[in-house]
Amino acid sequence: MDNRKNYITPEGLAKLRDEYQSLMYGERPKIVEIVQWAASNGDRSENADYQYGKKRLREIDRRVHFLTKRIEDAEVVDPKVMKGETVLFSATVTLANEDGDELVYQIVGEDEFDPKVGKISWKSPVAKALLGKKLGDEVKIVKPSGDEFVTIENVEYK
Repeated sequence: MDNRKNYITPEGLAKLRDEYQSLMYGERPKIVEIVQWAASNGDRSENADYQYGKKRLREIDRRVHFLTKRIEDAEVVDPKVMKGETVLFSATVTLANEDGDELVYQIVGEDEFDPKVGKISWKSPVAKALLGKKLGDEVKIVKPSGDEFVTIENVEYK
């Protein structure tokens, strides 16, 4: 996989677009209105509404710029059109560790990872150890707490 690309699932891209829409057409126009109102009240140097509004506009504009770039550079990989027993981007992988505990991870883009729900970035150490491996393979995952060996029990694309 090319480290410069912004690989993302369709679900992840939709979330980025939703955030962009919310900021550009929801929050930003309201803040602009507040800043205009605050500016019309005279002295801007001690006007908290004006100061906060300008600061928030800068934050929104930075985030919108970031989102625009991420969306433009997005390389969408739809797990629904993929199949096989090899772990690739967007795969949902079921692992068994040495204690017999089951772990389930979906390998997703940098902008959509959420370890609490089992979504890990394709650039994470766990995903890097899994990518390219096949069903039944034993995989060594290097962790700060020590190496862990897991077995790939299932590979799904859903």
